[in-house]
Amino acid sequence: MEGKEEDVRVGANKFPERQPIGTSAQSDKDYKEPPPAPLFEPGELSSWSFWRAGIAEFIATFLFLYITVLTVMGVKRAPNMCASVGIQGIAWAFGGMIFALVYCTAGISGGHINPAVTFGLFLARKLSLTRAVFYIVMQCLGAICGAGVVKGFQPTPYQTLGGGANTVAPGYTKGSGLGAEIIGTFVLVYTVFSATDAKRSARDSHVPILAPLPIGFAVFLVHLATIPITGTGINPARSLGAAIIYNKDHAWDDHWIFWVGPFIGAALAALYHQLVIRAIPFKSRS
Repeated sequence: MEGKEEDVRVGANKFPERQPIGTSAQSDKDYKEPPPAPLFEPGELSSWSFWRAGIAEFIATFLFLYITVLTVMGVKRAPNMCASVGIQGIAWAFGGMIFALVYCTAGISGGHINPAVTFGLFLARKLSLTRAVFYIVMQCLGAICGAGVVKGFQPTPYQTLGGGANTVAPGYTKGSGLGAEIIGTFVLVYTVFSATDAKRSARDSHVPILAPLPIGFAVFLVHLATIPITGTGINPARSLGAAIIYNKDHAWDDHWIFWVGPFIGAALAALYHQLVIRAIPFKSRS
């Protein structure tokens, strides 16, 4: 009898107790979720790394607007799409710049370059409110300066070619534009969460290296889909910078769409990733 009992115990060890499906992400043996960032962290204000990160966000958004607005103007200036890089070229400019800039700034600021991305990561408690507000301010200032430099180089073409400002295209309703911005930003922020997931980084060493690639590619694909609808915002700083420098009435008529849509899309992506993909419980297990 003792031999049989021992065999049973050995057999039990071969088949350890399984966790319910969908909760493996929370296995203590696999990976422990990092603690959430504090809501307020006043000590950050005295840290050089905090200010350096804000400067990195400013410069990155400045360069992003400079290159992309020039690309948009070049396409509009051409006599036809075949004489320029076309919509595909605009999409590549936006996606390629995000790829390059995220690669350059990820180790300094996280490479947000977008208030919607910052907002989504804040909702997931990946950064403090102090840092989130600072990033958004610096991103908007960088975007304004980037568009301003383009106008400074060629003021007349900037005004006649639309200045890269986002508007809902004729034939589409405001609801269509809002929906395009929500879904487009959801795709981007969901990709950001998946590409920078700390659990995947701990398990797969190649993930941090490849993170800028899917993020840039997501921006490229969203632009291909939504340039005909809204010119593709999915980045409130990008839309604000172009609107302020262009400063025509029709650029402001639908401007709210390019803030409300991206923030809703970012919030939905944050909730989906945290509660469904990562299956993070509301209360931690004891």
